Amino acid sequence: MSPARIERFSNFKQQNRLERSDLILVESAADVEFRLARQLVVDLWKQGKIDMETVCDAQPMLKRNAIHCGAPIDENCPICEISQISYVAYVFGPRLPAHGRCVSSKGELKRLNSRKTKLSAYVIEVCSLCGWNHLVKIASLGGAQNYPS
Repeated sequence: MSPARIERFSNFKQQNRLERSDLILVESAADVEFRLARQLVVDLWKQGKIDMETVCDAQPMLKRNAIHCGAPIDENCPICEISQISYVAYVFGPRLPAHGRCVSSKGELKRLNSRKTKLSAYVIEVCSLCGWNHLVKIASLGGAQNYPS
């Protein structure tokens, strides 16, 4: 690839990179948040009631998706307290793979949200260093929902 083409690709990738606000979509009555469950798990780990292998059990593919497709947030991992955590979104619904689709760009998220069929987006926070992962939110996409421009 020529240097100019590499630079254009890099600029495109940077402009399309997901951010935390992209993955915490417009609130809907069908959305479910898991902040309290997350805090309970972190508290139990800090008290020594559950071990690190239980809370840091991210699959290798989830860790890779956190690195390459995730939206980094300004928060350190609650377990290792070293690495920054990322939000990774998987979308499930009709005409999508059974294992879901990992959303990697703003354009892809908008395209999925513009579908007429209802979809479910699972947002997971992941530490690619220690393997901490926890479900943050289940959100609705598609149907009558409108993604903010």
